Amino acid sequence: MSLNRCEQRLYDYLQAQKEERHYWEQKLHAAAKIYPSPHELVARLEPELWRYYLERSEVAAPFKDAVRHEGRQRTSMKNLAEFLVRLWVPSVGRRRTARPD
Repeated sequence: MSLNRCEQRLYDYLQAQKEERHYWEQKLHAAAKIYPSPHELVARLEPELWRYYLERSEVAAPFKDAVRHEGRQRTSMKNLAEFLVRLWVPSVGRRRTARPD
């Protein structure tokens, strides 16, 4: 899966910031209980990731620099949302197979 620059920047940040990553992992697990459909979960997560990106652009250096050069124009976070769902909530959307008796 290919991430755009903003998605990659946010993913790298989450990998480097243990507490932030833990927060998002917990958020995804909780959301997965509410939205069992992976498509709906991604649709709910994508705008939250963008809001988080904008929030970080006010205080965290990699985001501040990027926004200064690239601007604050809306960028899709759908690929990142899909990737995080697959990575952190692997059971979402998988069908259970019947066990032979």
